[in-house]
Amino acid sequence: MAHTRIRPFNTRDTYPEQKLDNDLAQAVIARGTTIFLRGQCPQDLDTAQNIGSHDPVEQTHKVMQNIRQLIEECGGRMEHLTKLVVYLTDVRHREPVYRTMGEYIRGVHPVCTGLTVVALARPDWLVEIDATAVIPD
Repeated sequence: MAHTRIRPFNTRDTYPEQKLDNDLAQAVIARGTTIFLRGQCPQDLDTAQNIGSHDPVEQTHKVMQNIRQLIEECGGRMEHLTKLVVYLTDVRHREPVYRTMGEYIRGVHPVCTGLTVVALARPDWLVEIDATAVIPD
């Protein structure tokens, strides 16, 4: 792993009542070049056009693809991901969003905070994810 992960865990153990399988950690120790990404939404990075889907899974795939693309454009890899903040407009989307997000962070163990909010910047958006990564020295 690129960074020291303190108390790594999987959400299937922490939230057994939910169908989740996310590799997370309680803390991450990182040293290097920090990448702060703005909250990523289900839109094309080049055109800022929405993806045209109201499905939380499809929206999360686009958000995580954007995060991966931006980290790579900065010279990093997904294993450099240290923190995620997930914003949802409906708590009922939590499981499908986190399951989808988990596909992109398998084995990475970032720290993660999830919030349910009244709305995001565009009414069609169901999920926004803020990410931080650190490229090791």
